[in-house]
Amino acid sequence: MLRAGIVGLPNVGKSTLFNAVTRTRKAEAANYPFCTIDPNVGIVTVPDPRLEPLAKIAGTSTIIPAAIEFVDIAGLVRGASQGEGLGNKFLSHIREVDAIVQVVRCFEDADVHHVTGSVDPIRDIEIINTELVLADLEAVKKRRERISKDVKRGDKNAAAEDAVLAKIEPVLNAGKPALTTDLAPEDKAASKSFFLLTQKPTLFACNVKESELATADSNPFVRKVQEYVTTHLACEAVVISAQLESDLVDLSPAEAAEFLKELGVEESGVGRLIRATYHLLGLRTFFTAGEKEARAWTIHAGDTAPRAAGVIHSDFERGFIKAETVAYDDLIRCGSIAAAREKGLYRMEGKDYVVQDGDVILFKFNV
Repeated sequence: MLRAGIVGLPNVGKSTLFNAVTRTRKAEAANYPFCTIDPNVGIVTVPDPRLEPLAKIAGTSTIIPAAIEFVDIAGLVRGASQGEGLGNKFLSHIREVDAIVQVVRCFEDADVHHVTGSVDPIRDIEIINTELVLADLEAVKKRRERISKDVKRGDKNAAAEDAVLAKIEPVLNAGKPALTTDLAPEDKAASKSFFLLTQKPTLFACNVKESELATADSNPFVRKVQEYVTTHLACEAVVISAQLESDLVDLSPAEAAEFLKELGVEESGVGRLIRATYHLLGLRTFFTAGEKEARAWTIHAGDTAPRAAGVIHSDFERGFIKAETVAYDDLIRCGSIAAAREKGLYRMEGKDYVVQDGDVILFKFNV
């Protein structure tokens, strides 16, 4: 299961958000730095409004959503790349996740201590990114030094690796994340073996007060973050209220919906955050539906039908024959598999078929 790490400066709402996302109280949330030391880990279901209509068509009451893993990582401070605070431990924990959700404080509150003494989300982003860039720059330089002898000896693999590192190093030197380096597809694939921190896909979570969630679009802090991450980091920003979401944990779904309605908010920010993180990880969903259950299965974007079948069971991939497939929207519009088949929307796909997000599939196999 792929993992997304929740990071940020101390006291920006990371642990509170983790508790909300995982619907637990596993992470201690307190008004002082380094409240989190060892990472908290939780499995999170991915909200998907397509499952309920699909279950009705299939005639089942059992729904099984997709899931991903979130990790609450200790707060970072300036100098982490040199071991300040919990620096080395923090960086090692980030290295172990597949994507980063960076929480940024976008609210004023004299009662909630800020580690730098004032609220400035762009400065906070730059503090964290600078530390990650510095750690990556050191790693790139050491790697180039380590393979330099092989490059001089004419080792083709070492030369190819060094050529990619040589493209990434000046980007890091300019203070930009490795993710923004202009690399050919084959170079991107090769660079994954470097395990660079700033090469991980990143999503920014703008943490606002409960009372400001409905009007977040006009929040000057939020607007600055959205503009900055889009322009400089080629990333997306979503708005959440960590404290509100944490409070919703104790409510039933109906009570939570009513509470959000009173605040003028249609959907929980956590739902949007989880879905955005799911796609950030390069994950997509296909469905199976029958009398037993309606279930969401997780695959990577670009996976073929046999590989998708293997997510259910290795025998399905090994003995793959075909995939009987219908797009979710077509199935809902038709109201049944039979009606979709009559209209020619129910297809037989082979081994080369690339599964699309929302496909409803019945696999045929023989082992």
